[in-house]
Amino acid sequence: MIPVSRQRRGLKRRQPIKAERRFQPAQFLAVSFIVAILAGTFLLLLPLSTKSGNISLIDALFTATSAVCVTGLIVQDTATYFTPFGQAVILILFQLGGLGIMTFSTLVLLVAGKKISIKDRIIIQQGYHHGAPEDFKSLIKNIFFYALTLEVVGTLSLFLRWQKDFPWQKALSHSVFHSISAFCNAGFSLFSSSFLSYRSDAWINITLFLLIILGGMGFLVLQEMKQVFSGFLRRRKSKISLNTKLVLTLTSFLIVFSFVLFMAIEWNNSLKMFSLKEKIFSSIFQVVTPRTAGFNTMDLNSLSFAAILLLIMLMFIGASSGSTGGGVKTSSIGVILGFLKSKITARDSVNLFRRTLPLESVMKAFTVITLAICIIFLSFFIILLTQPVASMKEALFEVFSAFSTVGLSLGITPKLNSIGKIVIILTMYIGRIGPLTLLYAFSRRKALGQFEYVEETVMIG
Repeated sequence: MIPVSRQRRGLKRRQPIKAERRFQPAQFLAVSFIVAILAGTFLLLLPLSTKSGNISLIDALFTATSAVCVTGLIVQDTATYFTPFGQAVILILFQLGGLGIMTFSTLVLLVAGKKISIKDRIIIQQGYHHGAPEDFKSLIKNIFFYALTLEVVGTLSLFLRWQKDFPWQKALSHSVFHSISAFCNAGFSLFSSSFLSYRSDAWINITLFLLIILGGMGFLVLQEMKQVFSGFLRRRKSKISLNTKLVLTLTSFLIVFSFVLFMAIEWNNSLKMFSLKEKIFSSIFQVVTPRTAGFNTMDLNSLSFAAILLLIMLMFIGASSGSTGGGVKTSSIGVILGFLKSKITARDSVNLFRRTLPLESVMKAFTVITLAICIIFLSFFIILLTQPVASMKEALFEVFSAFSTVGLSLGITPKLNSIGKIVIILTMYIGRIGPLTLLYAFSRRKALGQFEYVEETVMIG
């Protein structure tokens, strides 16, 4: 018979596990996106959302998912199929998805003077910031400050250009829509051919890819860049975190390297008939947008398979953690490269910029990339199995675009049947909340017992 005191001690040991099962931030995050998608689907099903007054349930669900997950893949043309009300719904959805549903709801509570629960703080901070709970209010304020400031500046910049082409009301609405879409890396456009007609327009190109890059860097990086700039003006040296160094280094390298490589691949192919100005801007734009933005100034079907593979690689890497973009994130790739460097140089620890990374970060990076590859392969296999009209290149590109929430397509999206649309919907959803978040949402966070088996090796390589 077990003594009462030991029974009580056993109960006390199990209580933290029960509490953990009741609250997992990843579950709240996953559910919040589902709620937003369903709400958006309902609004798009309303007769006043479409010009025909009718849209199928699967198409409304696909469009709402693409908007909330800031992807930009479309089965119906945003410019011609939806009314201004429907377009406004799509805009609100990708603004919510870009900054986070929980972030918006928390801002409303803060404005109303309501108390924010600890679990809400944990959910938001896990998505944007690794700081302490004391930074919570400033975190929320900074997120909206940077988003609103950059979106307003982008709107004014686009408006100054488009007021020459359209009546001021249309110029303003287009400017607002595309500025928010670019910053949120959403990829939705009110032009049926995206930005093909603005291929050589320096003003439009520069405005858009600056919004895309800044939106994809992450709010913590923007905050530190502001601090560095302020310190420079005051002649004070500001400390930059390892995360920001890694993001800025990899982002710069990817843009420059992929720009040069894209031009080299396509110079005598799809760029052959372009002027030098068009070649430069088209190449820059086309290697920036796969970082989860989804706009294009070229016909992607005219690209060689080598260029398509380059875009797939850029889509897979994606933006940075805590940003509006998707992909496996630049930080994950940076950690993997650091790990490989440590093995090549025969070092036990993983070092980056004279800092040692904890083993947990390395394991997370490998887990994210492994899960991403598995999900992409499964979706790719099902698409090939169920879509006889899709070639291997088209299906592969579509799945990578969906998972990385990019929105670029080789043209098969409207041709997908119901099964294909459901597969892409699920892929977009998993890609937006992140495979690691999904794993945390439906797995046990701690082992119930502490034990180990006998160690034994296996052959590797």
